[in-house]
Amino acid sequence: MSEETFAHVSNLVIPTATVIYVLAMVAHAMEWATGRAAKGSKVSVEQSAEVLVGSGGAATVVPAIEQDNSETDKAAAASRIGLLLTWFAFVLHAAGVLTRGLAAGRVPWGNMYEFSITSSLAVAVVYLAFVHRYKMQWLGLGVTLVIAAVLGLATLLLYTPAGPLVPALHSYWLVIHVSAAAISGGAFTVGALISILYLVKSRAERRVLAGGTMSPSLKRLPSAEAMDGTAYKVLAFAFPLWTFGVLVAGPIWAEYAWGRYWGWDPKEVWALVTWVVYAAYLHARATAGWRGRPAATIAIVGWLVFLFDFVGVNLLVSGLHSYAGV
Repeated sequence: MSEETFAHVSNLVIPTATVIYVLAMVAHAMEWATGRAAKGSKVSVEQSAEVLVGSGGAATVVPAIEQDNSETDKAAAASRIGLLLTWFAFVLHAAGVLTRGLAAGRVPWGNMYEFSITSSLAVAVVYLAFVHRYKMQWLGLGVTLVIAAVLGLATLLLYTPAGPLVPALHSYWLVIHVSAAAISGGAFTVGALISILYLVKSRAERRVLAGGTMSPSLKRLPSAEAMDGTAYKVLAFAFPLWTFGVLVAGPIWAEYAWGRYWGWDPKEVWALVTWVVYAAYLHARATAGWRGRPAATIAIVGWLVFLFDFVGVNLLVSGLHSYAGV
C-alpha cells in the first residue's frame, strides 16, 4: 500500500472510531440513566450498606435502596454494551494511529493532531488495562466522553496532512520521550476522572451520614474510599513514567536537538510544574497521610496543569517546542 492509501485509511478510521466512542458513551449514559430510574425503594435491613467517609472517617450502617431487578439488568446490559463498543472503537483507533504513522513514514506524533490521536489512544489503553482488574466500568462514561471530544476536536480543528519531521525531531529519543509522556498523560486523565467521581461520591456519603439519601445511580459507584485508592494506584503508575519521559529522556533529546539539556522553554517549565504537582500528591499521601478530598483536589489540579502543558502552551506560547505547529 502507498503512503497516500495509508493516509486515506487513517483519515477514514479515526472519525469512525470517534463515532463508535460516542455510541459507547451513549450506552454508558443509558446505564447511569437506568440507575437513576430504578426507584423501587423498599428499605431492607438485610441489604443495608456500610458507608465510609474518606479513608479514615467514621462508619455507619444505612439502609440500601432495593432496585428493581429488571432495571438493574438493563443497567448491567448497557454497561457491557458500552465496554464492548469501547473495545471496538479502541481497535479502530489503534489502526488509525498505526496507518497515520505508515503514511508519514515515522512515529505518528510530530504535531498536535498526531499527539492528540495518540494521547487519547493512551487514555483508552490505561482504562482498558485497569477496567477488569479494578472493576472500573463505572468510569466508562467519563473516559469515552474525553476520548470522543479529543478525537472530534483533533479531526475538525487540528488536522495536518502527514509529512516529514523537522530536523530537530529526528532522534530515537522522540519515540522514548513522547511515548512515555503520552502513556502517563493517559493515566493522569484516568486518575483525574476517578478523583472527580470520588468528590461526587464522598459528598453523597456525607449527606447520607447527615440523614439524607443517595441517588441510585451513585450507589452503583464503589465507595469513596475504594475510588481514592484506585486513583492513587493509577497515578502512582503514571508518575515514574512522566519522570522518566520529562526529566530524563526529554533533556537527553534536548541536548541532541539544541545542544543543551535544559533551557527553561515554556513547554519544559510547565512539564516540570506538572511533575511538581504530582510529586506533591504522592509525597503528601506517603508522609502526611493526605487522602480523600485533599488528595483528589491535588490530582485534579495536576491534570489541569498537564492539559495546559499539552494544549495551552502549544496554542498560546511560542518556544522551541512550537516547531511541530498545530
